[in-house]
Amino acid sequence: MSETIRADGRAPNQIRPLRFQNHIAPHAAGSTLIEWGNTRVICGVTIEESVPRWMKEQKVEGGWITAEYSMLPYSTLTRKPRDISKGKLDGRSSEIQRLIGRSIRAAIDLEKIGARTICVDCDVLQADGGTRTAAITGSFVALSLAINKLIGEKKISENPILSGIAAVSVGIVNGAPLLDLCYTEDVGAAVDMNLVMNSRGEFIELQGTGEEATFTDAQLVDLLALGKAGIKELLAAQTAAMAQS
Repeated sequence: MSETIRADGRAPNQIRPLRFQNHIAPHAAGSTLIEWGNTRVICGVTIEESVPRWMKEQKVEGGWITAEYSMLPYSTLTRKPRDISKGKLDGRSSEIQRLIGRSIRAAIDLEKIGARTICVDCDVLQADGGTRTAAITGSFVALSLAINKLIGEKKISENPILSGIAAVSVGIVNGAPLLDLCYTEDVGAAVDMNLVMNSRGEFIELQGTGEEATFTDAQLVDLLALGKAGIKELLAAQTAAMAQS
């Protein structure tokens, strides 16, 4: 496939440049700014020494992880009003923060964190496609930093992280399978898919949609192969970022 097929000149199997800036939020237990192409998301983790009421009522052991996601008004080309100005969380934001929560919980042994709640906050500074995958990938780095702090403070005795997790988008644009879609590719994609996987090569979540189109078994196989290769790159980048902190 020709590289000219991409909006930004990348090869079909190439992810956008990726960078983590850790400890971006000093008051958080763990935080990072993930810069993924022109998408930028701050991921911060705070820890509350309590659990949700339903866990107490049902006598569920261990802790909980919850997530919130928002796009700042200036993150897009036209101003995006804050959800609070509309009096409710919009459907897209609600869907994405649920996805982030599910993904992060899959990485953790909740019993080992004790009776506490880990809150993951993802704020999009700039959106150019893949904000949900960037939020998940960055959140795991922030979470790992927060867990290291808990261990260092002797609040937990062993590492509760079961595996690394990362997320990436794939899609079919102009008939070709592509890895890590930027915004212009995303809006023009005939098929759009997000993969969340762990470092054991297992799927946590697959979100695949034909945008007024259909896709074949062979195309699905191609998309999954691209996504798996991209996840491996992301996991390696996360490991390198955490080693520098």
